[in-house]
Amino acid sequence: MNYDYDVIIIGSGPAGFSCAMQSSKFDKKALVIESKEETFGGTWINSGTIPSKALRETARIIQRFQNQFEKLSQEKAYQNHQMEELLKYKNETLQSKNLKVENDFKKNEIDTVRGFGVLKDENTVEVTNKDGEKSEYTAEFIFLSPGSKPLKPKGFDLDHDKVMDYISVLNLTHIPRKLLVVGSGVQALEYATTFSNLGSRVSILNESESFLPFLDNEISEQLTQLLKKQKIEVFSDAENIAVNTNTLRNTTEVRYNLRNDNEGKRTRVIETEHVLYLGGKVPSTTRMGLEDIGIEMDKEGYIVVDSDYQTNVDTIYAGGDAIGYPALASASFSEGRLASCSMFGIKALDVPPEIPFAIYSIPEISSIGLTEKEAKSQGHDVTVGRAYYKNITQGDISNQQDGLLKLVFETKSLKLVGIHIIGERASDLIHLGQAVMSLGGDVRYFINHVLNYPTYSEAYRIAAFNGMNRVYKAGVKYKKILKSNK
Repeated sequence: MNYDYDVIIIGSGPAGFSCAMQSSKFDKKALVIESKEETFGGTWINSGTIPSKALRETARIIQRFQNQFEKLSQEKAYQNHQMEELLKYKNETLQSKNLKVENDFKKNEIDTVRGFGVLKDENTVEVTNKDGEKSEYTAEFIFLSPGSKPLKPKGFDLDHDKVMDYISVLNLTHIPRKLLVVGSGVQALEYATTFSNLGSRVSILNESESFLPFLDNEISEQLTQLLKKQKIEVFSDAENIAVNTNTLRNTTEVRYNLRNDNEGKRTRVIETEHVLYLGGKVPSTTRMGLEDIGIEMDKEGYIVVDSDYQTNVDTIYAGGDAIGYPALASASFSEGRLASCSMFGIKALDVPPEIPFAIYSIPEISSIGLTEKEAKSQGHDVTVGRAYYKNITQGDISNQQDGLLKLVFETKSLKLVGIHIIGERASDLIHLGQAVMSLGGDVRYFINHVLNYPTYSEAYRIAAFNGMNRVYKAGVKYKKILKSNK
């Protein structure tokens, strides 16, 4: 049967973009359907990953500059900077990335069409444009990457002025003096620390029992100390959250209770200027006709796929936020690429099961592999090595002394099983450890190889020696370290 295209991709986020690009490299004819009229990239470029990180980078630059000078360190960013100035950098970044995606599609002869795509059968997509006009396109394969959208809060409404979500917060006209973040996930921490470093007084209402419980226990302890240092309060186990306007005091009041607070669930009140609701996301899989052709989804609406990102319908694949965990832009790029390889029978190298994650807070957090607790619960005999940023020369030079790099490795074989970092450049630093883990290396790599000095990478060497001291007992000559354990 003749088709219009080899593959149709619904959505131009990281999964859809990489699927289209990889398919073009296989000399396949690809069509990308994008529902937004003016932009490409979905949440990745326009309202999530890139804009939030651009704003965070601006806050980080201001923080680093002010901390270098004692007089400036006492000032608030809002005393010297307007939100319009900060968002100008964000907007320029978005324009640049959108243009790059558009140019990449053109250079690789990938067709694009604007409109909302609906599956008519396993090889056909109907697209409705902004004027209501419908067009049909066929392909041998279809890749679904419609992304996700923010959950609506329960108990109060979003007006995108006083009460915002992760999209409307990027349109603020000023730096708030007070900000209350409602959320229990990564975004809550990222935005809380960003605005704290811009001078806002920030509190977090966490509806879960604990805050970011997946972190290694020592990283979590460091985070708690850093939040206190930034004067960010976290109230966990919050419930019955309600938002009202106090016209007399010209402020927004947030009322809430705490579960098991031993005070009869008394109502508590926080006065704030703005509320930022970050209650998670839901997949954008409705109204696409998925049920009509029998595509399997879970109870939350996520598309079910196998290890090749193929759905239960042979011609249809999916990736990105629409398939759920890990819902990371970094992972989505690989998902789209691997789906394309599977479609067209091209053997691809396996992606290791251990993938890194990063939290772009100030400072950053990044991890890969097992936490110390997980390793021990799985029966591993492990030792840990630690390097605190206050003991790293680059930390002194850059005045970035808050942080910890922690190595978790098997005591006998010295093989790395986990790396956990909180501190400046954590999201970049993790990849050195990732490479050593992936290639089957052990902690001796960081001792036996020369690393540039001064750099934050020095933390690996310090942590490796710290861990080896525990294995071989401090004071014993290091000739044992150099011996092979094979």
